Amino acid sequence: MSGDPAVRFVACLEAAKGLVVLAAGCGLLSLLHHDIHAFAVGLIQHAHLDPAARYPKIFLDAAAGFNDGRLLLLAAGAAAYAGVRFVEAYGLFLEKSWAELLAALSGAVYVPFELLGLVREPSWHGAALLALNLAIVAIMVRAMRKRRAPMD
Repeated sequence: MSGDPAVRFVACLEAAKGLVVLAAGCGLLSLLHHDIHAFAVGLIQHAHLDPAARYPKIFLDAAAGFNDGRLLLLAAGAAAYAGVRFVEAYGLFLEKSWAELLAALSGAVYVPFELLGLVREPSWHGAALLALNLAIVAIMVRAMRKRRAPMD
């Protein structure tokens, strides 16, 4: 195992994404059997936000529509997403070709949406995400090409 540092970086990034989403899913599970709207109101008050402002209002409206069934569904989705990210990271660490393809495809799938977002509302973080995903795709394409190249 030579361990291309760029591929290892992508593996760590994918594992970190999995951990963040898994933590979010666990956070959702902790809200089961609680008044989610009251929790959302408390968060907005704690952050000293105006509940009538656009984004806090969207957050409050979304929280009002949640129930235990939706929370369980979201937590299950988060667990599934995290599982895919962990499997992808594991495959990349083991230098598996299927993991390189999965990483390239999962990075490329976001590119059109990020481009559309930049056209609609340009921002530095949108540009950074686009650059990161393009870099991931390029790293994975390079790794796949290197794998297919004849050994000298």
